Amino acid sequence: MAPTIVIVGAGVSGLTSALLLSKSIKGCDLTIVAKHMPGDYDIEYASPWAGANFEPRNKDMEVEGQLGLFDLEPWFKDLFDDYRELNKDELLPGTDSGCGFTSVCINTAIYLPWLLGQCRKAGVVFKRGVLKNIKEAKTLSHTGRPADIIINTTGLGARKLGGVEDTALAPIRAQIVLVRNELPTMLSVSGTEDEPADLIYTMQRAAGGGTILGGTYDMNNWESAPDPNIALRIMKRVVEARPDIANGKGVAGLDVIRHGVGLRPYRHGGVRIEDEKLDESTWIVHNYGHAGWGYQGSYGCAERVVELVDKIRAQAKSKL
Repeated sequence: MAPTIVIVGAGVSGLTSALLLSKSIKGCDLTIVAKHMPGDYDIEYASPWAGANFEPRNKDMEVEGQLGLFDLEPWFKDLFDDYRELNKDELLPGTDSGCGFTSVCINTAIYLPWLLGQCRKAGVVFKRGVLKNIKEAKTLSHTGRPADIIINTTGLGARKLGGVEDTALAPIRAQIVLVRNELPTMLSVSGTEDEPADLIYTMQRAAGGGTILGGTYDMNNWESAPDPNIALRIMKRVVEARPDIANGKGVAGLDVIRHGVGLRPYRHGGVRIEDEKLDESTWIVHNYGHAGWGYQGSYGCAERVVELVDKIRAQAKSKL
């Protein structure tokens, strides 16, 4: 018999887990329960704020910086057919070295609703809900039956969610400026001459989604309101690095859509993807703590969720 599954959380991890489970297990009843859904913008809901680009890494970003990304002989150079070292005349002022390669950037405002639509097409049911304890999910299936398996994709919310309360989680605050100006080249620079948490990066979203100007990587900062001083520093750094984005007019040449703040769900020790027994008849599969790589890791992590669910089902069958 196919299992009854309740997924808690409707960010990119929850939606992708639901989609792959729906494809892998025929006839399973899948319900997503979440406080925030695609289309919402809230500091608690990290997925809409993400740059959602591909940035190579062999382990999660350390708090001290993007270790390994800016080595003169980076480990990832063989991943790309068009990887190359930048010439000196291509480097930004003040930089010592650089590289270029073809990458990808997702427009989250389009992609999250698309994922939701794919899940609904596969029969996944969506419900709004706020949980105080993970065990409440057992009673929230749209079928009315108790859940056999709960998938916990609550991100930073797992820090306070009863029954989980993972103190290894911490926010890494990201402040960005979204502008209408176009800059097709994605830019990422290690460090600035401003504050230690300040970064330089740009990402143009597809289909008219605007260009993200960043940013910050501020550990343990929960502040939800954009800081106007940080915003000004972000814009100044970008127009100094790439004057063409504003047609040489400086900050005044930027057409701002909105200022945004998101909290990356960082987890000391790395992402948590594992199974845990809730009671005699219900298991939990955790999938959270992806920090700043939730989109690029979403399918790989969801595939691991499917593997864990398959393992739980196999164990249940062996006891019959």
